[in-house]
Parts: sequence; structure tokens; C-alpha cells
Amino acid sequence: MTPYPVVAPKRREEIVDATVRLLARDGLPSLTMKALAKEAGLPQGSLHYFFSNKGAIIEAAVDRVMRALHQRVALKTGDAQDPRRRLRAIIEACIGTAEEQGEFWTILVQFWSAMLYDAKLRSTNAALYVSLRRLIGRIVRAGIQSGEFRSVTPEGAGAVILALVDGLSLQRSFDPKALSFHDAVRLCEIAVFRFLAPERTRRSSSRGGRGDNPR
Repeated sequence: MTPYPVVAPKRREEIVDATVRLLARDGLPSLTMKALAKEAGLPQGSLHYFFSNKGAIIEAAVDRVMRALHQRVALKTGDAQDPRRRLRAIIEACIGTAEEQGEFWTILVQFWSAMLYDAKLRSTNAALYVSLRRLIGRIVRAGIQSGEFRSVTPEGAGAVILALVDGLSLQRSFDPKALSFHDAVRLCEIAVFRFLAPERTRRSSSRGGRGDNPR
């Protein structure tokens, strides 16, 4: 009997680890089965015992990266109760991932490019964004119900907030001198809370010339 079924989960994780390292270091075009086997320290032919093809390996790596982001966001928002504090936690978690885990962001940008031509990668990425929009949407809905936020479509607000976070993180990835991490977080908060501010607050800020401090 082959020993592979017994060690399969561990070997699969090792292969995914090697995939993440290789992608972060050399990019998606370098991800050949030969290079991956060498990175994982395994015979090239053995990869097929654990994954049907290279696409399946990439999908597993995408899932790993996406789950890491979702877990980071959930951890950051776990203790916060107030909707504004919870949104700040999400903004800091998402932009902070690009700041503290450059490997993650490098891989994510490559996946965005690859998924334009791969329906399975698009589906994996879309599932993550659905869950993040719903998470943000629940927070926005709570803020609307408490009167802290104006009436908006909660998941639509989630899409706007994710677009701001992704855009700022992407700019920092190719031009880190454009904005510091703290400036990126602060400006994202200003934009988000102006967007969500009740009409009375928006009018007051407009008349008073204030509102640049989201806190």
C-alpha cells in the first residue's frame, strides 16, 4: 500500500508553502512543476499524488492567502463593538496586511492578474470578497440602525470600502513613498466616514470646514 494517503495532508501543506514562497520570490511565470518540486524538496512526479495539476496547486495557494486575510480581519474586529471602531479595525487590518506581510500582497496582485484568465481563480477570489462585503455590510447595517451612519446599501458600502483599501494598498506596493502606512489608514478612514456620515453631520462639517479627523 502506498504511504502517500497517510502523509497527504502534511505533504499538501508543504507543497502549498513552497508555492507561496516561489510566487513571492520569483512570480507566477516561474511557477513550473519542476521549480515547485525543487522548492518543496520533492521528486517532480510525486506532486501529482497530492494535486491533480498545477492549477489545483495554485487554487490551494490562493485559498491559503485568502483565508489568512479573512482570519486577520476577523481577529482585528473581534473585540470591537462600536461600528466605527470595527470599521477602523478592518481598514487597519487590510492595509496592515500589505504593510506587514509583503509576501501576501505580492501574491495577491499576481492572483488578480491570473484570475482574469482563470474561472476557478475568479470564483475563489469572488467568494472571499463576498464574505468580506457581508462582514462589512453587517457592521454598516448596525451603524445605520444606531443612527451613526446614513442609510446606504450595506454590502454596496462594503464594496466601496474594499475598493479604497485595495487601491491604497496597491499604490503603497509599487510606490511606498507616496503614503506612509498611517497616512493611508487615516485618509481611508476620512473617506469612509464621510461617505457614511448622516446628512446632518455632513451638512455641519461642510458649514464648519471640519471633518478631516475621522475620530
